[in-house]
Amino acid sequence: MKHSPAARRPALATLWLALALSPWFTGCATPTEPAAVVNALPPAAGPATTVATSDAAAATGEPAAAPAPAGPGPEAESFVATPIDPMQPDRPVDLFDDTARVDLWARVRAGFAMPDIDNDLVRGRERWYADRPDYVQRMTERGSRYLFHVVEELDKRGMPTELALLPFIESAFNPQAMSVASASGMWQFIPSTGKDFDLKQNIFRDDRRDVLASTRAALDYLGRLYEMFGDWHLALAAYNWGQGNVQRAIARNQKAGLPTDYLSLRMPDETRLYIPKLQAVKNIVLHPDAFGLELPELKNHPYFLSVPIERDIDVSLAAKLADVSMEEFRYLNPQMNKPVILAAGTEQILLPYDNANHFVTAIAHHQGPLATWTAWVAPKTLRPADAAKQVGISEAALREVNHIPPRMLVKAGSTLLVPRSAHRDTDVSEQVADNAMLSFAPDAPPLRRLTLRAGKKGETVASVAQRYRVSASQVAQWNKTSATGHFKAGSSIVVYVSGRAATRVAAAPAKSSSGKAAARPVTRSAAAPKASQVRMARK
Repeated sequence: MKHSPAARRPALATLWLALALSPWFTGCATPTEPAAVVNALPPAAGPATTVATSDAAAATGEPAAAPAPAGPGPEAESFVATPIDPMQPDRPVDLFDDTARVDLWARVRAGFAMPDIDNDLVRGRERWYADRPDYVQRMTERGSRYLFHVVEELDKRGMPTELALLPFIESAFNPQAMSVASASGMWQFIPSTGKDFDLKQNIFRDDRRDVLASTRAALDYLGRLYEMFGDWHLALAAYNWGQGNVQRAIARNQKAGLPTDYLSLRMPDETRLYIPKLQAVKNIVLHPDAFGLELPELKNHPYFLSVPIERDIDVSLAAKLADVSMEEFRYLNPQMNKPVILAAGTEQILLPYDNANHFVTAIAHHQGPLATWTAWVAPKTLRPADAAKQVGISEAALREVNHIPPRMLVKAGSTLLVPRSAHRDTDVSEQVADNAMLSFAPDAPPLRRLTLRAGKKGETVASVAQRYRVSASQVAQWNKTSATGHFKAGSSIVVYVSGRAATRVAAAPAKSSSGKAAARPVTRSAAAPKASQVRMARK
């Protein structure tokens, strides 16, 4: 399974926590080694971003602080959980580092490196934000969950921290935002660009909304655009408008002997306003008092930790074990499309610092199944009612959890979310977790192809549609003409109708809308048009 570098958890963190949690995640009846118990994390000025275990207590000979799990067996070895920074996994984290107390906004300001623009568009956006202090407060408080991680990534790449403000412009730092153009996530990737940057999109998850994966992809993309244009303003314009459009705008100006900087190019209003918006937010971050605004206090340390997932687990149970609300859980893990997290497709979940430790402790003592849902691949094309009977769930429940539209068949090879049972109790495979798709076909009688011959007076598209009880747009599509078109006398006309309708039409006297002899069938075929097939990738 391919994963982006920034989204991978460090190997060290994986090893330590896997040792601590494997007896409970794998469900072994008798572990071959003593079980590891994870103690509570010590109070710290600031958390790091990955939970792991350490044998520091054993090395120093200090007694363990947490009891061994109940039940027979050898006395459990005790470990103390220690945070690890995934950006620098080999460097010990100093929980009392004074830099963790530095204001994150000051760090953002210190990293500004883009040239400023100063024009009426910037002034207008400054006034817009200044007039909406409640909006700015909601936006910055929401962004406080993610800003440290974005700044860390920018520092690692040597990129200007103005880019950390870009999600304010793209989505108001809402990782669940969806635009009318199907752009999704706090960085607003459209589906095709998301695929270009290895952001998986299937019925179980959409990595365009994944906090870590989408940030990695966005900065990869922006870095590529900067290398292409050598100018951050042009790179940002290309991020918004498309690199091809910016290249053509530059070529037009070059041909006309005009400057090729951002302010000199002809572009859509949205792109023209894009960088002034960013400049306005930058100015507000630099001098919030000047605009009568107040920024929330942000410390220079991570908001969340990552916890590896080794077994499928229900989203509701994960939130319960972490002692976080579903709203907070989804803010940090917005990529989940279904009520179950598949370990084969989701390496980790993100949790607030204290809640991550709570999750590690609680899951070690959890009794009962971790997941009540699993995946089932339809062996053939089925009606939803028939599929529901096979998996032991009501048709209404199957339709609801899988978003199956009315009057649709579930096509063979489609993956449905279904309840676990005695004979479906294994975790979902990597192949299904990464490639699950859901396709539908209309639940209607097979269509027959009729080839007609227009009468002496010809036929209109509308009259043919009326006679065969289909829409004019369908007749137009089948015959590659317009819905207001006309068929010449003697020309061939193709329509698709149900078998019964074809028989009824053949037996009825043929009259056009004017009362004249109308087109009559000359051939029949059972072939149905491709347009009748409906294929959907459900979220």
